[in-house]
Amino acid sequence: MLCVCGMAGSGKSTLSRKIAEKYHLRYFSGGDALMALALEKGYSALERGWWESKEGLCFLEKRGKDPAFDMAVDKKQLEMAEEGNVVLDSWTMPWLLQKGFKTWLEASLEKRAERIAGRDKIGFNEALAALKQKEKRTQAIYKKLYGFNLGEDFAPFNFILDTETLDAEEVFRVLCMVIENVAFG
Repeated sequence: MLCVCGMAGSGKSTLSRKIAEKYHLRYFSGGDALMALALEKGYSALERGWWESKEGLCFLEKRGKDPAFDMAVDKKQLEMAEEGNVVLDSWTMPWLLQKGFKTWLEASLEKRAERIAGRDKIGFNEALAALKQKEKRTQAIYKKLYGFNLGEDFAPFNFILDTETLDAEEVFRVLCMVIENVAFG
């Protein structure tokens, strides 16, 4: 079991999908699972950049008041981890699981906002403001639920990779080398 974690815009989802494909593992995204729950509740969560939108931030606020959303997703991720042969794209599993190889992807707030602006076709300042708000609320949710400091507590990680100056392909190649020589080696 591999777990890839990092703040929004660090490259975790892109990397997790590519790793799952290369090593023939199942892929599960905590963010995608939360988005599915948002859709069930009537949110229009399929739009590009939804997480940084007003509606996405509203859903985040609702999650802060009702831990049922996050707890349901985490329960599913724990089940997937138990089954094995999975890459988890998750903000919580590194702290909730005792096993597996856990990677943190690091990048500055500005670099991540730049990536999100490009991905979601929005302005840099809009991406930066939404990212700051989203991260503050997300960190509060996980601190309240589980007691860890997302983006500050790196104790559960086997490997930390700075993605600031690397493109997606370079990050992928580095992590493949680490996986083959350390995690699977």
